[in-house]
Amino acid sequence: MKKIMVVDDSRVVQIQLSKILEGSDFEIAAYCRTGEEAIQKYTDVQPDLITMDIIMPGIDGLEAARAILQEHPEARILMVSSLAYDDTMDEAKEIGAKGFVYKPFDRDQILDSMQNALNS
Repeated sequence: MKKIMVVDDSRVVQIQLSKILEGSDFEIAAYCRTGEEAIQKYTDVQPDLITMDIIMPGIDGLEAARAILQEHPEARILMVSSLAYDDTMDEAKEIGAKGFVYKPFDRDQILDSMQNALNS
């Protein structure tokens, strides 16, 4: 079972991911509503994968991903956002994100993206 840390300020997305992951090889080990919380919890949780929203209060997802990867270069981060700008995707790749999923997403799309992020 692979541990996932979900970082998203939307409760709806947290519930949606929880339902999608039922019966899969993934389990949610932690929910974080802010980038700061994700940075603080990473060491304790040691997830196999992080799903990271971009637009959140405080530190955004790109900054949080950058901070986590500086401390933990082995971290696997999948960006999940409704922002569909090429420069945002490029920045996520430069930081070291393992993929990008657009909201709204479906079960197959998110599960495939998670598996690809773990294998990359």
